[in-house]
Amino acid sequence: MDEYKACNLDYFPENILIDVLSFLSVRELVKAGRVCKRWKRLVKDQRLWRLVDLTAWKGVTSRILWLLLRQYLGCGLRCLRLRGLLLSARGGTFLSESWLKALSTKCPRLSKLYLLHADLRGLPSCQLLPTSLQVLELRGCELPREFFNQTSPACSQERAEATSSVGAQQKGRDRKGKGQGSPSGIGIGRLVLNNVPSFTDQHLQSLTTWEKLSRLELRDTFRVTANGLRSCAAKDVPCGVEGLSRLKFLEIGITGRQGYQLQMASLGLGAGWLGLEELSLGGKEVGPGLLCASRLKDLKCLCLWACTLSKMQIVRSCRMLRGLRRLEFLDVTFQPPQCPPVVEGEGAGVGAGAGAGAGAGAGAGAGAGGGEEQENEEAAGGDNSNEENKTLDTNDPIPSLRRSLAVLLPSCTLVFTNCSVQINAD
Repeated sequence: MDEYKACNLDYFPENILIDVLSFLSVRELVKAGRVCKRWKRLVKDQRLWRLVDLTAWKGVTSRILWLLLRQYLGCGLRCLRLRGLLLSARGGTFLSESWLKALSTKCPRLSKLYLLHADLRGLPSCQLLPTSLQVLELRGCELPREFFNQTSPACSQERAEATSSVGAQQKGRDRKGKGQGSPSGIGIGRLVLNNVPSFTDQHLQSLTTWEKLSRLELRDTFRVTANGLRSCAAKDVPCGVEGLSRLKFLEIGITGRQGYQLQMASLGLGAGWLGLEELSLGGKEVGPGLLCASRLKDLKCLCLWACTLSKMQIVRSCRMLRGLRRLEFLDVTFQPPQCPPVVEGEGAGVGAGAGAGAGAGAGAGAGAGGGEEQENEEAAGGDNSNEENKTLDTNDPIPSLRRSLAVLLPSCTLVFTNCSVQINAD
């Protein structure tokens, strides 16, 4: 027993200790590095600094960022999440150009950057971000007007110096020919903007010069209009295809700010976006977006989230989407089918003959309706096994909607997640 009492963490091998340290937060890791020389060396292991989340550390300043970059962050960093000082009483500059340049040099494998409540108006352009970034996510941030432009003043000066030499021109052409991206080096393929009020049509127009952008998510971006989205849509022109021609996934949704006058940016989808394969609509953009989505000939996946829809809206909008392969409903509230109103006491003043005639008429209508319903069920559910295979979640609130969509879109997979049916007060 005395031998077991004398055991401590020093007896464990280093790989076990690193696994134990991986459960600590960044702030706790920094404190653990002050225990002893061995722990200081273990804390600097790059396996502990692949995914760095600093959003929970509210007291992070530029001084702490420099300390982490100089002592801990290195070539192992893959994902970095930061919280800025936009909503802080202290304020001040959070991300500086010198720190971003040092981050790009010391962390060449950084592929995802997440910024929360960061004031980026002190940065002239996003070209200062690490060139290795593939995913950029901004939430609650403030942006300057020229943030997404690829021709910042510093870059234009460098480009002017490069064009003075014929060899530099040839080198730039060779890079373009090899498909290494734009001269600015922006290789971001996925851009997520969540609750960024300063994002406007001008920013959206700047994204048309990004050659690798394939996914664009716009949530609660209130200043994006239908005209702005329509002008950026990929379309054929005499000199080729212009706009966001490489964009395959687009998400639009406005869920906040009750009573705010909305521009309904989803109306811009009516231009018919060439090459757009996936579309996600949420909140108050679902209704206008469904009306225009029928013109998206290349659409394969459609996701509707956080909205209220009726069966008629869905069926009418999906009637033209013959190439749809996946239709997903996420947190959708379905309106119940409306029944014809019943007038009280109407049948009391009618004779027995009228009642019999009404019964015969009802029987004839039931026969006609029954025949039509039977034909629809045969067309929709001729093979129930195939229908069940194409529906990942059979817990759909409106079975008739699934049967109707099975007739219109026989090759489409339906997914229902956290959906419900609205209950009328009557």
